[in-house]
Amino acid sequence: MTSSSVLITGAGGAAVPALIERLQAAGRRVVAVDADPNAAGLYVANRAYRVPFAASPDYAGAMRGICRREGVEALIPLVDEELLPCAALGDELGIAVIGPRPEFIALSLDKYELVRRMAEAGLPVPTTRLLSEGPGDLELPVVLKPRVGRGSRDVHIIRTREELEAQIVAREPCEGNMLLQRYVEGPEFTVSVVGWRDGRVRAVVPKQVVDKRGITRIAITRRHAAIDALCREIQARLRADGPFNVQLRVDARSGLPLTFEINPRFSTTITLTQAAGVDELGAVLDLALGIEPQASWDWREGVTLIRRTLDSFVEERDYQAKLDEIGRVP
Repeated sequence: MTSSSVLITGAGGAAVPALIERLQAAGRRVVAVDADPNAAGLYVANRAYRVPFAASPDYAGAMRGICRREGVEALIPLVDEELLPCAALGDELGIAVIGPRPEFIALSLDKYELVRRMAEAGLPVPTTRLLSEGPGDLELPVVLKPRVGRGSRDVHIIRTREELEAQIVAREPCEGNMLLQRYVEGPEFTVSVVGWRDGRVRAVVPKQVVDKRGITRIAITRRHAAIDALCREIQARLRADGPFNVQLRVDARSGLPLTFEINPRFSTTITLTQAAGVDELGAVLDLALGIEPQASWDWREGVTLIRRTLDSFVEERDYQAKLDEIGRVP
């Protein structure tokens, strides 16, 4: 067994290479995994493995073997489908898993149940219905999206009755798995909420989305008292007790922030949170390992993320050597 390591999943994620490098700069040995052997983060990590998809019956065994072989002390899952399997694995192996409580994860991954529970708790959300229920009194435009999904996949803004009727007919076989949600006119925010098992919210960092194409491309940190209060209330009522990301719009009609989704994990804009002054990953990792973080919870407004592709160049032999190193754990 090697010295202790941190394992990060979803190595192909947009922010992952930067996160790995930040962990390494802090003295951490990083193991990265992904189902794609060409995921960029695999080539930055100290050790890398290709693993099955989370839905595979082989996933848990592969991850168990990696954790044991690499002496993993903390596991950071960044892919929705891996969150609950990794939580269970953490309990089994006695290692820290950096995420909210499993109950909060399960609730957040079901977007319909999340909105229903939030409404019951008095937390502001846009009107949401199952597609099988029909639009009812929902005004156009509406958002059509999967009940379970990520990365803005299969999300459509519908602006006419004709388009809505066509979608209802086309989606009939899977209508119980699709949602209709009021489209909220107003600025969109993606918000980092930093906390751990003691239930205390260390920081709330709202980032206004300027450009989004599947993932956020441009965003700016903004102070917003109502968003801060809402995120703290979400923690108080739903008890994430771990890091989570709130996606919302500030309603142009009422001025209220309306939550339309929650990601029960770090989001791709974690790098912006860090650039603004809050080391979200490092602080939560320390808390999970029983270390009081020497971190600032203050952050700067107006810091702007402009996401871009960073090209790296190596000799072919080095690329091939790394590629050969990446493989499935027996």
